[in-house]
Amino acid sequence: AVPLHKSMNSIVSRRTLLWLAPLTFLGVFFFYPFFRILAYSFNLSTLIATNLQLAFQVLFFTFYQAILSTFLTLLIGLPAAYLFSRYDFRGKSLLRALTAVPFMLPTVVVAAGFSALLGPNGWINLGLVRLVGLVRPISFIGTLGAILLAHVFYNTTIVIRIVGNALSSLDPKLEQAARSLGADSRRVWLNVILPLLRPSLFASSLLVFLFDFSSFGVILLLGGPRFATLEVEIYIQALQLLNLPLAALLSLIQLLCTLAFSILYTRTLTLTSVQTAPRSAESNVRKAKTFRERSFVLAFCVLLFTFFVLPMLALPLRSVSRLDANRGDRAQTQIGFTTDYYTELFINRRDSIFYVPPIQAALNSLAYASATVLLSLLLGFPAASALAELGRLEKILDPILILPLGASAVTLGLGFIIAFGRLLTSPWLVPLAHTLVALPFVIRALQPAIASIPDRLRQAASSLGASPFRVWQNVDWPILRRATLSAATFAFTISLGEFGATSLLSRPEYPTIPIAIYRFLSQPGGLNYGQAMAMATLLMALTIASILLIEKLRLPGTGEF
Repeated sequence: AVPLHKSMNSIVSRRTLLWLAPLTFLGVFFFYPFFRILAYSFNLSTLIATNLQLAFQVLFFTFYQAILSTFLTLLIGLPAAYLFSRYDFRGKSLLRALTAVPFMLPTVVVAAGFSALLGPNGWINLGLVRLVGLVRPISFIGTLGAILLAHVFYNTTIVIRIVGNALSSLDPKLEQAARSLGADSRRVWLNVILPLLRPSLFASSLLVFLFDFSSFGVILLLGGPRFATLEVEIYIQALQLLNLPLAALLSLIQLLCTLAFSILYTRTLTLTSVQTAPRSAESNVRKAKTFRERSFVLAFCVLLFTFFVLPMLALPLRSVSRLDANRGDRAQTQIGFTTDYYTELFINRRDSIFYVPPIQAALNSLAYASATVLLSLLLGFPAASALAELGRLEKILDPILILPLGASAVTLGLGFIIAFGRLLTSPWLVPLAHTLVALPFVIRALQPAIASIPDRLRQAASSLGASPFRVWQNVDWPILRRATLSAATFAFTISLGEFGATSLLSRPEYPTIPIAIYRFLSQPGGLNYGQAMAMATLLMALTIASILLIEKLRLPGTGEF
């Protein structure tokens, strides 16, 4: 028999080895850049005094647009959560899946979709020209309304999932008892349902606010520089004005804010996991019976379908539609079907030295995504294995792994610039930054599968003479295969659409697909706009295919996101 102290020492040494790679990676590529930002900020007494007004203005607008976006998201999300949790109707699963797709779409795709729908030459403006003879297009892109609408488009699914799950778990006997005592629908909601939903409402609102607070691509592409949040101002100061000290100061402010919101959200999760009654989620679902209920179901289904499908449908339609004048013919607009925008992606008509073929941008994105998948799995497996045996050390280290999600992608990119300025020519900085964002998702996808492997199967295989590799090959891998593919798809999708850190770290000659789309959108001309629509359509198709694969491979207990 092995002495107890030797067995304990081997367990401790095994856990230490499992944590060594993930913690070293976080220490070098997250905490070290973070402390370099702090070092910049601690020597900024003059900078703070001269730029205090700018910092307050940017911080105020960041809070202002996040609060407005959260309120509007709740305005759409709460009735939608009630719809999905209480009523059964045809096409429910499809509609619920459609509301979840925007959450995973890259920001450049969403911006391109709203531009194709509501832009100066978008479908809505073209329709108004045809129907009512509108002379000047309605200005939507470059307004606060565009930012708010895109944020609602992105984050409504968070409210639907969190609040909807809480509504589904409520015991219907509580409502029945209140009605039997004479309470009408309004009093039932105010006195019974709302108090029980308060933790879920607070958690979903805080999570939506956190995403809106750290939004970058939506505001930069749909709002423009005049709607500068902390993220956008960091980008402007770092890349356009080359004012790294001020960018570091704004990054410190944002890090402190997002860290506070992240801690507050983590503490609310324990409240939202409490169920009123251990009953099936389907026990509260029923068909709409009264005229009022049928009207509500029909009206909200139409609203949700229209709101979530139109921007995604407008994008591919615009990529194959000619709505602009031909070259050299400003008097006449040729309208009709065309594939020119896709073929023009591969032609450098102006012989620009900065031209990068879209196929090269796609290959760059695929190379970065492949490296991100490899790094995320190499770091995620040992961390998930350590977390599968939850102990005192794991309870301390688990929140540390989530910290990169509390920092913005632009802040991560700025930290890399400050900490690894001499290595900016290295192509590895981009996948390293992507790995920081993808790693928490990979760990969450792998951990439940690793924890579900029975030890008795490993012991039985070892007792029959199987080597450790054969045990892993014949016992562990068949159980982990689907979870590994799901985790890899998560990392691949996140890297493919990442825009914030990439905009700071990618070299001009090695752009990714989102960077190439942004270049096309930022240049005037119908051809550039059409090429942006074409590339965004291709990226959207890749993202949706990845989302469908993740949903197909999702294992029970892995959560909603």
